[in-house]
Amino acid sequence: MNTTDKRVAILVHNFFEQTEFEEPLRALKDAGAEVTVISASKKKLQGLNHAEKGDEFQADLLLSAASSDDYDALVLPGGALNADGLRMNEAAQQWVIDFLDSGRPLAVICHAPWVLVSADAVEERRLTSYRTIQDDIRNAGGEWVDQPVVIDVNLITSRQPDDLPQFNDALIHMLSRSRPAEMDSEEMTIIGPSTL
Repeated sequence: MNTTDKRVAILVHNFFEQTEFEEPLRALKDAGAEVTVISASKKKLQGLNHAEKGDEFQADLLLSAASSDDYDALVLPGGALNADGLRMNEAAQQWVIDFLDSGRPLAVICHAPWVLVSADAVEERRLTSYRTIQDDIRNAGGEWVDQPVVIDVNLITSRQPDDLPQFNDALIHMLSRSRPAEMDSEEMTIIGPSTL
């Protein structure tokens, strides 16, 4: 699928789940998208492999110097520490709202739906996440489901690293369309067997 004319932002705070950062980054670049890594904290970043330190990374841009209008899609990797820091950032919350409201793809995995909760952006939405934050989503008015990938209009959510192949496929598929509304109704939810 052709995404060569698409610009995608990957937004993190720090201490993110490394595979949830690296695999979408690689998939997007392999599909021809131009990807910018944006940090809400600092340019030198630390990945985590669950609770263990992973590799160090360098952000391309700080959130304070970036504009959501410059991107065709937004990806939020998970990791509890990363998501907890990002959810308290008002600019990050506004980016989530900007993408949801504009109809551009917003792809969120694992603990990252916390940002949507803090932005008051899950009410009447159908989504998934890492299982430990399902109560937060339900308490904020969202419908939580245990599926590898859930698509609600332009919002793509996924549960955990094991679901990354489906997550990446859904993101690339949506990004290759001119707008999410072009997706057929049977494509709106991608359902697979629960692995939890």
